[in-house]
Parts: sequence; C-alpha cells; structure tokens
Amino acid sequence: MSDFLQRLEREIQNRRLFKRGEKILAAVSGGLDSMVLLHALSQLSARQQWQLVVAHFNHRLRGRAGDADERLVRRTAAQRKLPLVTGRGDVRQFAETSKMSLEMAARKLRHEFFVRAARQRQIQVIALAHQADDQVELFFLRLLRGAGSEGLAGMKWRAPSPADSRMVLVRPLLGFAKAELLAFARENQIRFREDATNFSTDILRNRIRHQLLPLLREKYQPALTRTILRTMELLGAEEEWIGEMAWDWLQRSGQPAPLAARRTQRRALDPDFDALPAALQRRILHQQLVNTGIAADFELVESLRRAPGMRVSVARNLCAVRDERGFVKLRAAGAPEFNSRELAVALTAPGGRAGEAVFGGIRLQWRIRPRKAAPVRLAARRGNQEFFDADQVGERIVLRHWRPGDRFQPIGLKAPAKLQDLFVNAKIPARQRRQLVVAESAGGEIFWVEGLRIGERFKLTPQTRRSLLWRWRSAEGFSSPEKPLQPDRQ
Repeated sequence: MSDFLQRLEREIQNRRLFKRGEKILAAVSGGLDSMVLLHALSQLSARQQWQLVVAHFNHRLRGRAGDADERLVRRTAAQRKLPLVTGRGDVRQFAETSKMSLEMAARKLRHEFFVRAARQRQIQVIALAHQADDQVELFFLRLLRGAGSEGLAGMKWRAPSPADSRMVLVRPLLGFAKAELLAFARENQIRFREDATNFSTDILRNRIRHQLLPLLREKYQPALTRTILRTMELLGAEEEWIGEMAWDWLQRSGQPAPLAARRTQRRALDPDFDALPAALQRRILHQQLVNTGIAADFELVESLRRAPGMRVSVARNLCAVRDERGFVKLRAAGAPEFNSRELAVALTAPGGRAGEAVFGGIRLQWRIRPRKAAPVRLAARRGNQEFFDADQVGERIVLRHWRPGDRFQPIGLKAPAKLQDLFVNAKIPARQRRQLVVAESAGGEIFWVEGLRIGERFKLTPQTRRSLLWRWRSAEGFSSPEKPLQPDRQ
C-alpha cells in the first residue's frame, strides 16, 4: 500500500471519519480531487469493508464539457463495479429566480441532490473531496470579506450537511495538498477532467489561487499551506469550545439547542485535563510555558498535549514534561538519545490466555484464541485493534522503544526497511518517534510499531491456527476497550 493511502487510512482512523463496514456516498465531479478520493476510498474499502456509492451532479453550466465529466464518472463507477446515482439541475435559472449567485445556487442544488441520493440508499455519510489548498483559499477568501473566527476556521473534517443536519459531510482529504493528489493520480494513472473555469481570473477565488497565494509563497512564507492550516485548526478548536459554552449557557437558561449543535454540558469545568476541549488544553499548556520563559510554538504545545509523560526538548539540556493533571515541569535532558527502557511480557501467563500491560504511556490488552474465532478478513486494522498470528509472535514478547539500526517489514512491504525511514515516510514528528512503543516477538523480530502497520510475517493467513487479538490505548487518543479482555472459555 502506498504512503498516500497509509496516511489517508491513518487520518480516517485517528479522526474517526468513517466506521468499519459503513455505507458511504462519494460525491464525484470528475475533477482531480474527487477522482483521487474515489480511487483511494475504493482501494481502502476492501480493508475497511465500506460500501461505496458514487454520486454525480451535473450543474448544466458547462454544456458538452459537463456531459463529458458525467460520462467519465459513469465509466469509472462501472469499471469499479460501484453503484452510481446521477442528478441534474438548471443552476443558472435557479440562481435567477432565487436571487442567488451562481456559486451559491450550485452549492444549494448540489447538496440537496446528495441528501436525496443518500436517503434513497439509506446512507448517513457523504464523502467530499475538499483538500488542503481549498482550505487555504477559503481562509483568504473569508479574510478579505471580514469573517470572524467561525468563518476563518474553514471547513470541518466532519460537519452536518447544509441541506439536512442529520446527514454528515466528511472530508478525508483536508490534510493533503493539491500537488500530492496530482502525484498520486499520475502514479496510479487516474483519469480526471479539468474545469476550464478554474483558471478564469474573473472569479475572486481563482485570483487568490493563481495570483495572491503564489506571491505569498514566493516572497513571504514558503510553508504557507502548513502555517495557514495550523491557524485554522487553532481557530476551529477555539470556536468549537466557545460554541459549546454558548449552547451550555442557553440550555441552562431554558433555551433549546439545535439538532446540529454538538456540545457537552460543562465540559470546560471537568477537572480531568484529558476531558477538556482541545482549545482549553492548548491555552493551559501555552500559559505555563510562557510563564517559565519558554517559546511556546504549536509543535511543542501539541507534543505535550497529546503525550503525558513524554519528555520534549525545549532548549539545550532542558526538556518539558506534562503530567496526567496537565501540569508542565522542566527537567534536565537525559544523556541518552534513545530510550533504553523495555518490558518483558508473557502472553500466556498462568490463569488464561488474556492479559494486559502498561508501557510507554499506553495500556495494552491482548487475547489468544483459536483460529476459528478470528477469520482472516479481520486482519484489517480497526482503530486501536490488530490481529496477529499468535504462533509467529511466540509466547513471550518485549515492549520497548525505537533503537538505532531497528528494521521493520510492515504488511505489504517486500523487505524490511529502516524504522527511521518508515517514520519519515509516515510523517511522524521527530519528537514523537523515540516515544512510540515497539513490540518484539519471541524471536527478536519487530511485529508491531505504534502508529504503523503490522508486521508482514505476523499477519493472519489461511494456515493460522491461533490468533492474537491486540488492543491499546495510545497517547494519540484511541479509545480504550469498554472492559478488559477475558480468556476464551473452553
């Protein structure tokens, strides 16, 4: 599986965008972004057991070009043996009668069509192909129009549909730049059509795309996309928190909150740091760092927020550590560059074939069971859960951290690779790599790395006699199982 698909699958799992086995309506226009989205979701659907339905809406604004878009989507859906729903609308006439701009009229008709199509197929989730460059363009578009923090926060990864708040819009590609989508399309020979109107500078968004953003990247900030997306994430988290507090106040005053309002009553007053809104967590950590004279950049705050107990370098010979209560303390940096801690664990301890251990800031739980209880199709990753061939793993394992020279062969890779190279390809920040947990088999081979795929040699196969169910709760926010795993009764 390509690095692009790995990143996308990890983003979907970490943000809980789709459930395993879920029905998904994929909105496909025929352009680059949506054709990449369709290809990627269909590639991952075998592992995640998603049921995809393709939806295409013809706006009847581009004549034969629009009809050609529709034909391409039809052919692609047929080649992939995916059901297709199409719709058409006279956007120009609707805009005139409704006194709307063409853009707003097209958006309204398009979303209404998606909702109708989803209802017909009993689908609750609609996948859209907006990507990182769309977010940056939207930020400047709204900035120039004088939007507040809600508008500047941009599009959300998950949000209610404007046509029906009971339907959920999901945008899995928001973390990917246009250039990454184009490279993926070329690598996989994905056909797409270019909308000529995207190059017209009569449209403000296009002037931002083709004139303003290239100027800013060339003269002011080469990493413009990354910095703007970070700003939007911060604004979005703070706006969500403020919105929740507002609805909490209104409800306590006797006013009903709308169906689309997602809130948790008095969550900001919870003494548990991990239960606080992300915006409040960031502010608490930021203020503590500033008070100690530390420059509190985004990466430093996020590293502390996501990983309690992890030492994060803040200066030469100085580290910051955040405890479970949310308090930051400064510590002298340890001399070793790599974490040498390890824990030997017996998977089949007396009393049964289930157990648990705590190491490196995560709680691991496992259960060994007969092959018949875990069919091969469950080998696909499911959030905080993996399946291994228990006999390949062995009876005793070692939990540890990354060491110099470590090599690992993820599932799908033909040969082992340097763990450092795999971390780089997966875009795991350098500050986090030495804190991730590594599991070593009885034979001394790495079979699992926190945040990466399982080991190729330890996957379930038709010859597997016993499976190892492996669950964990990590610093990245995976939810823990509702109850400890119990040994199977014989």
